[in-house]
Amino acid sequence: MFDMKDIKNNIESNEIIWSSIKLQLKDIYGEAEYSNWLKLLTFSKVEKEIIIFHAPTKFMCDWILSHYGKKILSLWREKSISIKDISVFVYNDKETNKEQDENYKSFNKSISISKTSDFENNLDPRFTFKDFVVGKSNELAFSACRRVADSKDVPFNPLFLYGGVGLGKTHLMHAIAWQKKKLNPKFEILYLSAEKFMYEFIKAIRVKNTVAFKDQYRSVNLLMIDDVQFIIGKESTQEEFFHTFNALTDKNRQIVISADKSPSDLEGLEERLRSRLGSGLVADIHPTTYELRLSIIEAKIKKYNINLSKDIMEFLAHKITTSVRELEGALTRLAAHVTLVGRSVNLEIAEDLLQDLLRASDRRTTIDQIQKKVAEHFNVKMSDMHSARRSRIIARPRQIAMFLAKNLTTRSLPEIGRKFGGRDHTTVIHAIKKIKELVKNDSSLSEDIEILTRFLQS
Repeated sequence: MFDMKDIKNNIESNEIIWSSIKLQLKDIYGEAEYSNWLKLLTFSKVEKEIIIFHAPTKFMCDWILSHYGKKILSLWREKSISIKDISVFVYNDKETNKEQDENYKSFNKSISISKTSDFENNLDPRFTFKDFVVGKSNELAFSACRRVADSKDVPFNPLFLYGGVGLGKTHLMHAIAWQKKKLNPKFEILYLSAEKFMYEFIKAIRVKNTVAFKDQYRSVNLLMIDDVQFIIGKESTQEEFFHTFNALTDKNRQIVISADKSPSDLEGLEERLRSRLGSGLVADIHPTTYELRLSIIEAKIKKYNINLSKDIMEFLAHKITTSVRELEGALTRLAAHVTLVGRSVNLEIAEDLLQDLLRASDRRTTIDQIQKKVAEHFNVKMSDMHSARRSRIIARPRQIAMFLAKNLTTRSLPEIGRKFGGRDHTTVIHAIKKIKELVKNDSSLSEDIEILTRFLQS
């Protein structure tokens, strides 16, 4: 015969253990991670040396077991050695507790305010069209963004911006949002990273409130997703984004997307989504030219209200070539020296202050830069670097670019092959060997490679 008093005491003892473990879990994983996942985990009972928990969804049950199960079990066994395992089941409808309701309300609240407060929080006031310096490398992207921002009738949807890190994609997206709000304060805009889109989607699944999520993302006038390459390999997020995309375009709502590569080069993205992303205007932001970098420097020093000699400006424009962001960082550092230390800057001081940036920039020649420069030098198209065409007039520059990629970057042979239209590493090996053989007897080719190398490392 069971003693009800013993059973009650045992339940209370286990609940005390769980309360203690929850505090430990919060310390181990931090407040944010605990709140997102473990807070909704509810202790039910201990049955046949197995701890029984409940969670709101099957997705959450699986996630908790795979990510936190071992830690919870080890912490419990420290207090009760008899425990052998844990199990997590989905709540029965009748068992859905007050804590869930609170989370639903919290999620709904975040939905309702995101279109207002998040707009201000997510956008940088410095990133406007007025502060964007235009050159040949970015003029198409700039013009397209201005069209989206200023016009009600845009002939292309989506607008897809792509280019390397720090070239101005995010700046242009923020500029669109600020201009749209200036023209129409009631215009509903949602700007966020692809990472945040995924996080919000998972959050909605976890609290069983995907309807509110869909309502939020599918009702705006303008949706802007930054760094869409982040969702590569995330099948559920891609599926949701695909349907969101279709829902907005069906309503003739504008979409602006950014990535580090063109849609056709985003390997791992579902074909149907890749096709949608490439169905509008695809605008490439190329690496900056020397002239554009010089213009950026001139514009920034006016804003910082500092004087830099012509030789310093030219030096920076030549040396910091990979990212506008790094160029701005260098200028900020020089401006701080002038204003805080109270001394003017000469070329020697500038080199000393920026030596870490300059070293990093020297090491950071990219395959994209190599391809662009080789294409320009031999008067072929950039797309020929990735194409399957085998004519000598195309194949030779492509082989030279592979050769330079091996010599001037730290990329592996398979990585280089992927950047040249998904070619096998053996193709890269063949190209390198071929160019090595040719330069021995072809002084003209040897000179071309020397010129290209010098330029890419300058």
